[in-house]
Amino acid sequence: MDFDQPPVVRVTAERGGLDPRAWPMTVPAVAQVVRKGLDLPKGVTFLVGENGSGKSTLVEGIAVAYGLSPEGGSGQSRHSTRPTESPLHTALVLKRGLGSGRWGFFLRAETMHGWYTYLEKNPRSPTAPEQDSRFHELSHGESFLEVLRTRFDSPGFYCLDEPEAALSFSSTLSLIAVLHDLVQAGGQVLCATHSPVLASMPGATILEVGDWGLRPARWEDLDLVQHWRRYLDDPQRYLRHVLD
Repeated sequence: MDFDQPPVVRVTAERGGLDPRAWPMTVPAVAQVVRKGLDLPKGVTFLVGENGSGKSTLVEGIAVAYGLSPEGGSGQSRHSTRPTESPLHTALVLKRGLGSGRWGFFLRAETMHGWYTYLEKNPRSPTAPEQDSRFHELSHGESFLEVLRTRFDSPGFYCLDEPEAALSFSSTLSLIAVLHDLVQAGGQVLCATHSPVLASMPGATILEVGDWGLRPARWEDLDLVQHWRRYLDDPQRYLRHVLD
């Protein structure tokens, strides 16, 4: 029996748990996971696709099904502003890895400001609350890097929703280094991204998300990469279609 498994081995769904005619089941990628399930390998898995393709909905649903807060943070974070999460997590069933840790963290760009405020009121270390109060004092990108440095430090399941939104080119490279070290320590990562830089991480599994659902892809074959290459080669090729 294999006891060296990642925190989440497979994602499936209960039959009849969601209305097939209502969102998010109308999103092809979500419907595919509900029908056929999704295997998650060790290491990093990137979901890459356009806005509205379902990649963030899947990451959110899997994160919440794992026991993480839909607004970000660890399983102990229970802050809430205005609930906007989809009902997907209520139908998902996660097959846990044998011998894996239970720690997890959900990093999502759009709600991190609220999580910083939650930490100020509920510091991880009551004897040193200043360690968690400094996030608001940093720039958007700096605070993200500080979260990566202080929270992505042990084996577990890490869900990221478009983390590159706050990061410069060089900071995105730093994120790749953090994820590399995390995987080497036994961590597992599921990440939705628009970044061709982040998706280029060596050894990562890439699933391209679109009208077809989910499909394995090589980095160099991604539509995302192809568009960026053509745009950087000749911006006017694209701009002439959007500017009068």
